[in-house]
Amino acid sequence: MKILKLLNKKNLSIIIISLLLSLPSIAEEKPVDIWNLEKQESDSVSEENLSLEKTEQESQSSIYKMQADKNKDSIKLDQDLTSKTIKIAGLYDPEDYGLSISMWSNSDGLLLKKLFESINKYDLSEDASEILNISLLTNAYHPSQNITDDEFLKFKTNWLIKDSNFELIEEYLIKNQITNLHPELMKYMVDRYLSQSDLKKSCEIFSKIKEPLEDEYLSKFNLYCLINYGKNEEAQLILDLKKELGFQDEYYENKINYLFGYIDEANKDVSENSILDFHLAHRTNPEFTFEPKKDTPKSIWKYLSTSNLLYKIQDLEITDLDKISTIEKATHDKNYSEEELFEFYKRFQFNLEQLLNTKESYKTLSSIEGKALVYQRLLLTEEPKLKLELMKILKDIFESEDIGNAFDTELAKFLKKIDETDVPSNFTTFYNQHIKNDEITNKKIKYNNKILHQSKLVNYFNGDYAKSKIEEDLDKFLKKIKKDKKYFLSKKDIIFLEALKSDGIEISKKYENLYEVNKSEMPRDIQEMINNKETGAALLRIIEVIGPEKIEDIDDDTVYFIINTLNQLNADLIRNKLLLKVLPLKV
Repeated sequence: MKILKLLNKKNLSIIIISLLLSLPSIAEEKPVDIWNLEKQESDSVSEENLSLEKTEQESQSSIYKMQADKNKDSIKLDQDLTSKTIKIAGLYDPEDYGLSISMWSNSDGLLLKKLFESINKYDLSEDASEILNISLLTNAYHPSQNITDDEFLKFKTNWLIKDSNFELIEEYLIKNQITNLHPELMKYMVDRYLSQSDLKKSCEIFSKIKEPLEDEYLSKFNLYCLINYGKNEEAQLILDLKKELGFQDEYYENKINYLFGYIDEANKDVSENSILDFHLAHRTNPEFTFEPKKDTPKSIWKYLSTSNLLYKIQDLEITDLDKISTIEKATHDKNYSEEELFEFYKRFQFNLEQLLNTKESYKTLSSIEGKALVYQRLLLTEEPKLKLELMKILKDIFESEDIGNAFDTELAKFLKKIDETDVPSNFTTFYNQHIKNDEITNKKIKYNNKILHQSKLVNYFNGDYAKSKIEEDLDKFLKKIKKDKKYFLSKKDIIFLEALKSDGIEISKKYENLYEVNKSEMPRDIQEMINNKETGAALLRIIEVIGPEKIEDIDDDTVYFIINTLNQLNADLIRNKLLLKVLPLKV
């Protein structure tokens, strides 16, 4: 073994022991005496007459035996704790949101699978995403009816990957130390950081994971991080151990041996099998170049972009349609700038007749030339209706080629220059669907004490009202309403009052005739979930209902049963956040 031959007899045992204790992660410093290491060290020191070669052989044998024992212990420990610890892995205490540790216990797995499948079809709004994070990351037992732990964990993994909240993912993995249960989640996170050319962030998480890594890819990544930190001796020992246990990866070992300094030049092979393989090819080749293709993985496109390895679009000839098409696909995947792509479209030359008859002329050109023609004509016109027609034509071309996102940001810029009052009725849907209001607005509540749900009483849901005070002020307000024959309680007024009643706020019986609750407005399946204490399933149904919509954009009848559901579940914190979005008037 290359590195062991460099060690002297005096410090051999100490180094081996310290390295073994660091195997679970690259920065675990405290020793864990689970293999009776002191006795082994003592035995090693007492054999002073043994040769260095014999000592090395015995030490290596001990390493392999201990690692094997360690794996067996890990498996047994995992089996013992799965039903007790893993089933309640999460970030939030149930009482924080009015939930319970058994919120999933009564749920039928078949129903949950259908709900997860339905929810996964949406790009959830911020409101729906927040509720789903709370639902999946609250400490609770896993459902056990018609669903396995692995299936439920997969739902969590898939959602967290889709949501891409890296801080939340990292906190979840580290707090619960469940990387081996969610290897795909861990791989997704380290790969995403590496694709952004942020090796430091990729490697940092390994220092916070205390459990031994079972996944082969994560183990290789961790070993590479050791080398990146200059811990070559530890890395070599681990690599030797892995090879002894059957590890084989010629491509990886060649790159690693170059980084170790054992060979002067690594081979020039470039693998796209993983972002780690690709990164190693880049790092071990001082003259690295790579020309991506349409089927090159998105993560590698991102890596090339963030590492300034992509060819410049301005250097391309307008006749090189294949490369331009590849760049359009990369722009769709947000690895190329829309601004640069559309600037390139300006380089195409068209005659006056083509520009005047754009709506017909583009059909006779190649796809790329057609898009360039429509875009140039769009720049030349000021008439709102024609601009909208050209925008829609251009967007439809991109959509038909499955690269609709390549004309996304630029489209929004064009639309913002058109006054909403100038939009013809037949383009209203197109306008509203694609315009993006990116300005951050801090709207403030404007109280209207003539309307119940817009009055200062809504501050109760901020925690600004004592129970006795809200009851007193509410009674005064309802007294005025009863005297005012022209005032009729709106659906939002009813939502407000029902939420107060759910919290135990007393409302005098003399106001009972002000409104009636129609129980048929509550979906039967949701009510049955509530009655059966299927809290988790009920929350998923609420998330499904909200979907991609903002809660304030949902009709009042739907908001009513959403709030009614949360009232019955006693999920007051979730409910209050939604109420403060839908009840007050904001300007």
